[in-house]
Amino acid sequence: MSKGAQTREAILSQALDQASVQGLEGLSIGALASRAGMSKSGLFAHFGSKEALQLAVLKAAARHFTDFVIAPARREGSALARLRAFLERWLDWTEEGGLRGGCIFLSAAIEFDDREGPVRDYIATMQKNWVKTLAKTAERAVREGSLAPGLDCERFAHEVHGIYLAYHQAKRLLRDPGARSRALRSLDSLIENAR
Repeated sequence: MSKGAQTREAILSQALDQASVQGLEGLSIGALASRAGMSKSGLFAHFGSKEALQLAVLKAAARHFTDFVIAPARREGSALARLRAFLERWLDWTEEGGLRGGCIFLSAAIEFDDREGPVRDYIATMQKNWVKTLAKTAERAVREGSLAPGLDCERFAHEVHGIYLAYHQAKRLLRDPGARSRALRSLDSLIENAR
């Protein structure tokens, strides 16, 4: 990796941490430059605009999410085990993913849901793709006979997504120590009802 690429990755790591706490709009070129030991213009040269920095941060987060959540869960043999692993790793991502502010995708979705532009489009595409991944995994579980034929897999994926959203708020905002076990019990109930 070139020195420029290493510098860019170091900036993105700090920007990702900052954005997880302060939001993508809260990214400060000045604060990032200071933390990286660079001038504002030197840091700005790596991205060209705040919007480009925001997109780069989201793409870095997506790579991290793939490594932390998706790749380990995909090693599970059955689709049902994979579904459970997706949710368990997703819950872990909120607490152990290395981001002080929890799930950056959730905070970015709230921050940009009513705005137009490339950042919102990227977040929306990522969310749609993730829910599709959950739905396709549920479809595979139906084909394997673990879930009932005729299951509405898109609805199932929507409900799994809802479990995560409820968990994130309970864990991060309410600091509920029972949030994880409740989320996993909700998934077990959802799966049982889908058999």
